[in-house]
Amino acid sequence: MNLLDFLVSPAAAQAAGGPAPASPLMSLLPLIVLFIVFWFLLLRPQMKKAKEHRELVAKLQKGDEVLTNGGIAGRIEDLGESFVSVEVADKVVIKVQRGAITAVLPKGTLKSA
Repeated sequence: MNLLDFLVSPAAAQAAGGPAPASPLMSLLPLIVLFIVFWFLLLRPQMKKAKEHRELVAKLQKGDEVLTNGGIAGRIEDLGESFVSVEVADKVVIKVQRGAITAVLPKGTLKSA
């Protein structure tokens, strides 16, 4: 008698049939569920945020008060195809990429600061 016979009686082990064959769909189901959860929790919100940022950058106009991703606030003086000139103080103008603009501030925000 070996250790396995001691833990599981041979009659009980023989009585149980083999496992039922699993369908291919049931074996792929956890992978499909994982992909759906991944899509709704990670990819979809990221794509939505990227779309909103593209729309914000496309609607920039001269005179808008903006905030860059570096935390610099200023007023748009000139718009180029890929760069924007932003006045951050009297007669101080810097050039930033359009993609670096993170927010358009309400009019008068810079005057109150």
